[in-house]
Amino acid sequence: MIHTSKPVSVDSDQPDMEQLNPFMIAQAQLDEAAKVLELNPAVHGLLREPLRELHVTLPVRMDDGSTRIFKGFRVQYNDSRGPTKGGIRFHPEETIDTVRALAAWMTWKCAVVDIPLGGGKGGVICDPKQLSKSELERLSRAYIRQVGRLLGPEMDIPAPDVYTTPQIMAWMADEYAMMRGQNEFGVITGKPLALGGSKGREDATARGGMYCIREAARVLGLDTRGATMAIQGFGNAGQFAAKLGEELLGSVVVAVSDSRTGLYNADGLNVRDVIDYKLKNGTLQGYAHAQPITNAELLELEVDILVPSALENVITSENAARIKAKISAELANGPTTPEADQILHRNNVYVIPDFLCNAGGVTVSYFEMIQNSYDRYWSEETVHERLDEKMTAAFHAVHRQAQELQVHNRLAAYCVAVDRVAEAVQLRGWV
Repeated sequence: MIHTSKPVSVDSDQPDMEQLNPFMIAQAQLDEAAKVLELNPAVHGLLREPLRELHVTLPVRMDDGSTRIFKGFRVQYNDSRGPTKGGIRFHPEETIDTVRALAAWMTWKCAVVDIPLGGGKGGVICDPKQLSKSELERLSRAYIRQVGRLLGPEMDIPAPDVYTTPQIMAWMADEYAMMRGQNEFGVITGKPLALGGSKGREDATARGGMYCIREAARVLGLDTRGATMAIQGFGNAGQFAAKLGEELLGSVVVAVSDSRTGLYNADGLNVRDVIDYKLKNGTLQGYAHAQPITNAELLELEVDILVPSALENVITSENAARIKAKISAELANGPTTPEADQILHRNNVYVIPDFLCNAGGVTVSYFEMIQNSYDRYWSEETVHERLDEKMTAAFHAVHRQAQELQVHNRLAAYCVAVDRVAEAVQLRGWV
């Protein structure tokens, strides 16, 4: 089912209103790159829309004997370079436009790090925090029963995302195996190690981001040892960013935040202690050894490195001029709007765009697929070395493009990625 979306526009009664629909943002970003690349209009039109998407209805038996109806999606955006790849989100505010945007960004993400995969994404509208473990398992299996016809190692390979875990991936892989009558561990990545997962997958998103920060610091002449870092969003990626920021870069984490509150200490937080507190209490609220700070205040701190690691649209035209970081390393998907990009670029904030900065996760997921295919598994050291090689090459391809075209880094990353996908589309004779 193809849904045609119009180019970005604003309400005529509110001419200054910034567009925050994630898919329209993704399309606007593509449109900007298509103009720079002078892209064939038919190729441009094809790349503005998902190739296919599935909407599913999921009846799930609850622990009290009642049945609840959930809605889910799977979008396969473009598979010209290989099978589609992308996570599955369980979130109460999931929307089809968010899933479409994430599938588009995954297409560009796989292309920018030059792995032979396309972009996909899935989601279920639910609040997993309100579900028991058995209800969560039944929902996970129901989703795979509905979308499994579109999945397979040569077709579409899901992975964890917001509020989904290796355990959920294990249930999904098992349900797929039951449907097929045989094990196919390569159908899903982000699995537990005992079921064909890859070493190094757990911290791969944050680790890839740290490699990008290291390279950005080198081109900027910034010494990361002692550099201050603020992390907005303290889930899996944010926690690993805090740990690896210290371990790999020698940076000092002075602020972190979750959805409820933030913490600030100008002399540096005790990262291990803060993580332990978050894991034990499920929130940063009540932590005694730091000053409370809001998410908005954290984003505007005068730090060397800002790491947005939460959800979309946190840096907009409203607050972009107040961002003081030297580097903004986007571990979240879509944290910066197009209008904010222009402001940050003018103010010399070096943005490492999301689909480059957070590509470590899909890169190690690709490594997991390779290991599943050969049934031979790598050491963690090997995974880290190969991830470093991929991320470093991708960073410098984008940096060179930005310098050559004299454009901001997100547009440069789009130009690198879209050019690769467009070439595949034309070579295959689709356009």
